[in-house]
Amino acid sequence: MKQITEPEMLHKAASYCSTAERCIQDVQKKIDAAGLPPEAGERIIARLLKEKFIDEERFARSFVNDKLRFNKWGRIKIAYELHKKGISPSIRSEALATIDSTEYRTIILSLLKDKKKTVKGKDERELFNKLLRFAAGRGFESNETIKCLQQLFKGNDYAEDFE
Repeated sequence: MKQITEPEMLHKAASYCSTAERCIQDVQKKIDAAGLPPEAGERIIARLLKEKFIDEERFARSFVNDKLRFNKWGRIKIAYELHKKGISPSIRSEALATIDSTEYRTIILSLLKDKKKTVKGKDERELFNKLLRFAAGRGFESNETIKCLQQLFKGNDYAEDFE
């Protein structure tokens, strides 16, 4: 197999970054897979950062927006995934702060309404607990979920079990 040169990899990496927002870790994986020496990888990433092909803040904002709107993930899961991608805590918290609380609540409520139609439980309390676990699995905070569930269950306060 032909060894890829540094200029060729720079071109490929720039092309990769122009198709969608990427973080440093995503680009680093591509460079490592190409078998380039670490110094060459560092130079390529530095150049991509300098030329704004990679911008971690822009990536984090885009990631938060996409995962919330399209994947219907909660703040906890989004923050965890950003952490796995090596995004710094300050950038993570800044990006998560852009989430509109009204839209966030609407997403939780619609997810819970849809799930409530398909979940079986012997009584309302069991159903409440199953929906709470479902939302936790999606990365939604329990206090937000409980507020939505109380609204969904018309004020029945099964949340006292968790206090």
